[in-house]
Amino acid sequence: MGTVLGEMRNVPWHELQHAYGSASQVPGMLSRIAWGDGPTAEDALSDLGQWIAAPAVFDATVAAVPFLWELAATETVKDRAGVLELLAAILASGHDLHPEWTRAAHDAVVADRPTAARLAADASSPQAQTHAHARAQAQAQAVRDAAVRLLTAIDVHTCAACPPRTV
Repeated sequence: MGTVLGEMRNVPWHELQHAYGSASQVPGMLSRIAWGDGPTAEDALSDLGQWIAAPAVFDATVAAVPFLWELAATETVKDRAGVLELLAAILASGHDLHPEWTRAAHDAVVADRPTAARLAADASSPQAQTHAHARAQAQAQAVRDAAVRLLTAIDVHTCAACPPRTV
């Protein structure tokens, strides 16, 4: 098993674009989400959302989605619920001038639906079992709730760029 975000080095980020230009800084943001303390991870998640999801998606969004799924599934990530919310925001966003980016970003979110289903059903995460305090349990519940919302968004998703899905 590789390290978290181990494959990130294989993406030509400098050739991709986000809302403000070159996506060369996206790996740093993903790393801050993966290993940063709570406030650092939250700031990075907010910045990344502005770069790759709001107000539009970009080719960097498509490249980032698999890593966002990896972060959502990694127990040590501080704001897994926030990562799932960013995935939902990507699914709700598009790019009028580049419908191919929209479709590819949406397809990338939908492709890992099984991870969302697992997170939504995970009533006994190891984190919740090893930390009896209320904050850890609240975080685990926030992940489950965000996963349920994302599953619903995936299941009802329709947009002009995406073909109708069969469930």
